[in-house]
Amino acid sequence: MTLSEGNQSSTLTFTLMGFSEYPEFRVPLFLVLLSIYTVTVVGNLGMIIIIKVNSKLHTIMYFFLSHLSFVDFCYSTVVTPKLLENLVVEDRTISFSGCIIQFCFTCSFGVTETFMLAAMAYDRFVAVCNPLLYSTTMSQKLCALLVGGSYTWGVVCSLTLTYFLLTLSYCKSSIMNNFICDHSVIISVSCSDPYIIQMVFFTIAIFNEVCSLMIILMSYILIFITVLKIPSASGRRKTFSTCASHLTAITIFHGTILFLYCVPNPKTSSLLVKVASVFYTVVIPMLNPLIYSLRNKDVKHTFKKLIVTKLLSYSLCYF
Repeated sequence: MTLSEGNQSSTLTFTLMGFSEYPEFRVPLFLVLLSIYTVTVVGNLGMIIIIKVNSKLHTIMYFFLSHLSFVDFCYSTVVTPKLLENLVVEDRTISFSGCIIQFCFTCSFGVTETFMLAAMAYDRFVAVCNPLLYSTTMSQKLCALLVGGSYTWGVVCSLTLTYFLLTLSYCKSSIMNNFICDHSVIISVSCSDPYIIQMVFFTIAIFNEVCSLMIILMSYILIFITVLKIPSASGRRKTFSTCASHLTAITIFHGTILFLYCVPNPKTSSLLVKVASVFYTVVIPMLNPLIYSLRNKDVKHTFKKLIVTKLLSYSLCYF
């Protein structure tokens, strides 16, 4: 049985297989992922609060970082709770509307993060290569446009792909061999010819990845050339250290994306694809605040100060 006009019908459900074929790992995997999600929520929301309360962090770089933390928090929250639920309950079904909504949000936040990291690379390029013109080049208006543009393009890509998914017909009940309503997984349970939407998805994905990587690569090539011109070794280390956290974040992010889309034979590597998907959707949002906070003295100092303040206020209230 197929549905074309009534894709949103409440009778249409999918089953997310997730890691159900490995029942012995369900409990430990649940505990690990719950711990990761807890760190993700605390880390990203904590980063936003720390940037808000510390006037030293009211800079352009941390303006971008606060939005990156917000995107990571939202992205993980869209995916992880459903994954955790499917690890502890026998009923792993998800409605068609729920699946489409999950895809729409994950696509939007995923694309937004892609271009947010590219905007941060451009910010580092201006800071290193044109430090005297940094304050005028990276104006508040430009920063707002870069951040707003990242969110807007993420929404445009998401709505475009969601629209095409809604034009397909689906079987009344289908099994998805994944833990998330990914674009390719949704297409795999469609009863329609997916050629057009696959081409649209391929075009958008290639455009986003090529454009963002070109901005990042060009920025860091110019940064590297500028750093090499610095006469002292300590000066080179100090200058490049300002980019190290961001370079680590984009390497992990884009490295995982390229791995997911370059697996030779997904049918024979379904577990590998699932593990990589978990890393991309669950682990990376946790890593970003850790990467930026562990290398920054101001962030660590503010964090310790907040913890001490909370403990003192709690002690005073208690006694």
